[in-house]
Amino acid sequence: MAIEKKIAAKRNTSKAKPSKKHANSISESKSEEAEMTSVSGPLDPWTPSPGTAFKLLMSTRLCAALWSSVSDCDETYNYWEPAHFLKYGKGFQTWEYSPEYALRSYAYILLHVMPMKLFTTVLGDNSILVFYITRCLLGIACASSEVLLYRGVTKLYGPNIARLFLVLLLFSAGMFISSTAFLPSSFSMYLTMLAYGSWFLGKASIAIMCIAVSAIWGWPFAAALGIPIAFEMVILRKKFVYFFKWCAISAVLFLIPLVVVDMHLYGKLVVAPLNIILYNVISGHGPELYGVEPLSYYIINGFLNFNFAFVLALLSLPFLLICSVVFKWPSQRQRLLLTLAPMYIWIVIFFTRPHKEERFLFPIYPFFALATSLTLDTAQRILYGVFSKDSKRSHYADSMGWFSAAFCFLYASLCLSRIVALYQGYHAPMDVYVELHRVASDPKIHTLAANKPVNVCVGKEWYRFPSSFFLPGPNWHLQFLQSEFKGQLPKLYEQGPDATRLIPSHMNDMNREEASRYVDISRCHYLIDRDSEDWTVQEPNYSASKDWTVIKQVPFLDASRSHRLFRAFYVPFFSSQHCTYVSYSLLKTTRTKKHSKQSKKS
Repeated sequence: MAIEKKIAAKRNTSKAKPSKKHANSISESKSEEAEMTSVSGPLDPWTPSPGTAFKLLMSTRLCAALWSSVSDCDETYNYWEPAHFLKYGKGFQTWEYSPEYALRSYAYILLHVMPMKLFTTVLGDNSILVFYITRCLLGIACASSEVLLYRGVTKLYGPNIARLFLVLLLFSAGMFISSTAFLPSSFSMYLTMLAYGSWFLGKASIAIMCIAVSAIWGWPFAAALGIPIAFEMVILRKKFVYFFKWCAISAVLFLIPLVVVDMHLYGKLVVAPLNIILYNVISGHGPELYGVEPLSYYIINGFLNFNFAFVLALLSLPFLLICSVVFKWPSQRQRLLLTLAPMYIWIVIFFTRPHKEERFLFPIYPFFALATSLTLDTAQRILYGVFSKDSKRSHYADSMGWFSAAFCFLYASLCLSRIVALYQGYHAPMDVYVELHRVASDPKIHTLAANKPVNVCVGKEWYRFPSSFFLPGPNWHLQFLQSEFKGQLPKLYEQGPDATRLIPSHMNDMNREEASRYVDISRCHYLIDRDSEDWTVQEPNYSASKDWTVIKQVPFLDASRSHRLFRAFYVPFFSSQHCTYVSYSLLKTTRTKKHSKQSKKS
């Protein structure tokens, strides 16, 4: 019990300012904050201002916008492609956008298309530039959301936890991936950060509205992240009228416009958030058609993106509750439960689902950082209570700064290693598709007439297509070759103003293969493929064929023949020795030359 007495003796005894009448109880009491976070000396530790934090976060998010890959084919075909269609009148349509099923809302797509149209008016119509500027806007939106949450954490938990939280966000490989993804799960991540930042700052109405926007315009399952806010408002504070009033206001402000937009584009009454819930919950097959994964999938993914911070986050609640009992911090248990509940609620829901994808965890990525920050701060205070001899002249965060600094250095090193590994291993498709624009402007390579249709074909690499924004012009078309993949591929939207209202032919909601998607290879002018040792009749070695000539090749990681550790994290000198790379190739057909020669002879 000596440790308990030392920690209690070093507790900041400053009095709290009275809270405002309508502030959230989670952010009301400064005395409770002192009890939890301020085992300190006379001066609080330095922490970056919100402006400085925004500049730091924006810098990292803009880097992600330029360097991260489109790692999820769902991002390409369910979001970038409909956006390209609404912007340019051409793009791929998935069955979720068929009026027969109507699982996706066009309102979310239009949020991104409107600034795209502004960009082209101001900067010219360069589709790749539009793609990357849109990504940069997403990065800025993410950084702004992070800053508000950072402000809330600073107010609620003090500067030391806020500083640790900022560092963990800045270097996170998970935030690097999710921050600029054109996905509803990333959108929900932004809005969840805004909601909890507002809640921590005592602005409950804004928190409720942010959760509503997240669930209605983004991802309906993200409403589960608002359970702690609802519980605090309705059960603990008994503010039934206040809570339901703002829920009703949110429904009017956000659900009605969404339904109006979708009615116009689908040509019938559609409530897309309801449709996606019905499909996933009571359809009888749901997302399991697209693969199932064991629990270890999320455990491995969490460690890759947050390394040891993920471990501390998972253990945070039991650790912090035990400390609150041992060191007699009873008033902190409720606040800790409410703060960490979103992460654990999400884990219970999604870790138990058979169908698992990395993007499903995006909304709670910031909570991994927050939970780890709380754990590290408590560990610092315990170490301070054990080892510090002078409680009046030093702050626990300064005295035990070496502990958090050592952890953050290890964490940042592993995160940067992961980011470099992802870039080196998997950025090749982005580089190859960008090369199409250079090819299109080089008459020595691209010898077709200016307005002649050009077919760029993909076989097994169909899912790494970044989007039609990378095709050089409206006469360039992506075509699918038959491969070993036997699921359903997307289909081009029909032409015309009513294209979104037409029920496309040859589409199903059972992920059954549709042979109408494939073209004969003789129609291909260019082909993009990845070399492999596992050649089959439907996936031959195109780059070695006399029918194709290589235009560009970029190294691409062969995961199956690379060491698991060194392919996951880049280690100078060692990764190059233990990883195997193959060529990701842009090929041009030689058949055109043969046909032209034959026609001249005849």
